[in-house]
Amino acid sequence: MRPAARVVIALLGLAACVRGPEPVPAPTPTTAPAAAPTPAAAPTPAAVEPIVPVVPVVPVVPVAPVVPAPPPLPVAPDGTQALPCVEPPPPGLACVPGGPFIRGSDDGPANTRPRATVWLQTYYMDLNEVTFAEYKECQKAGKCGKAGPLYNDFSRPRQPMVGMSWYDADTYCKVQGKQLPTEAQWEKAARGPEGALYPWGDEPVTCERAIIKDSRGRSCGVPKKGSKPEKGRTFEIGARAAGVYGLYDMSGNAWEWVADWSSKSYDECGADCSGVDPRGPCGGAEPCEGRKERVVRGGSWYWDASYATAIYRRTHVPGNRPYHHFGFRCAASPAQAAALAQAPGASRSPGPTQAAPAPAG
Repeated sequence: MRPAARVVIALLGLAACVRGPEPVPAPTPTTAPAAAPTPAAAPTPAAVEPIVPVVPVVPVVPVAPVVPAPPPLPVAPDGTQALPCVEPPPPGLACVPGGPFIRGSDDGPANTRPRATVWLQTYYMDLNEVTFAEYKECQKAGKCGKAGPLYNDFSRPRQPMVGMSWYDADTYCKVQGKQLPTEAQWEKAARGPEGALYPWGDEPVTCERAIIKDSRGRSCGVPKKGSKPEKGRTFEIGARAAGVYGLYDMSGNAWEWVADWSSKSYDECGADCSGVDPRGPCGGAEPCEGRKERVVRGGSWYWDASYATAIYRRTHVPGNRPYHHFGFRCAASPAQAAALAQAPGASRSPGPTQAAPAPAG
């Protein structure tokens, strides 16, 4: 090799050393793939009030409770229709519903025979026996006759008025817009429609149920004040529980005048004591040929239990001579009761006045 060639090669090597390593080419920038566009969030809807349907306002009409129709009213054999009781009844009265009832007895005293079915129109009875105070008020007003008990200890205001004649009792009831009850009316009011022997049923009468004479003496052993205390006395009205129809003292305390003339038996009385609303011999009118005595009912403080039944019939002259301590109460027809209910200042009889539910018939 020529010397010149060697020089050239050496210079070229020297140049390479001076120049340094060859620069590494910069990497070509890689373009990142474009990100998928994020979908825009849906706008939040504004809160919307719920739509409430408009319901038309319908006024509430109260519905009356369904009340069962009352049973049909009884009809008498002659076609008479029983009238409904007026509710409430006039003050001091109880309604006795119209219809049939069993009157009399086949095994009682002769004048109570025979047992039979009798039909009565609706009527009303005083809850209590007329009191001493009530009668004396009528007497003071000059509308009632002078009368009263002869025994002492019988004139408390609320004791039953006793000692008047049948005529005095009849007058008092008429002044009050009422009348004495017929014997049939009194008996139905005392025993109900099914023929019970007493106002409370068929259980025996005792001093727990009525004011009578018992083993202790008259008036359940309660003496009267003053002379002859053993004769006893009446109690104030309503001293014992009410009986059928809510009536008090229909057994014991004081005998009670009724409208009818007496008869030896219902058979002897005949047509006047049968049918619809019987009124006894001569229809109760006066005079009545062959009849001298009226009827009293119910027993009393003076007599024992055998007299205090709903069927026992005692008789006495209407003038009350010889004198007896009989009392009374009044009755009213439907027309009389309607008039009493409308009367201004209608008064209520003193004493217990809440009538018990009336049995049908």
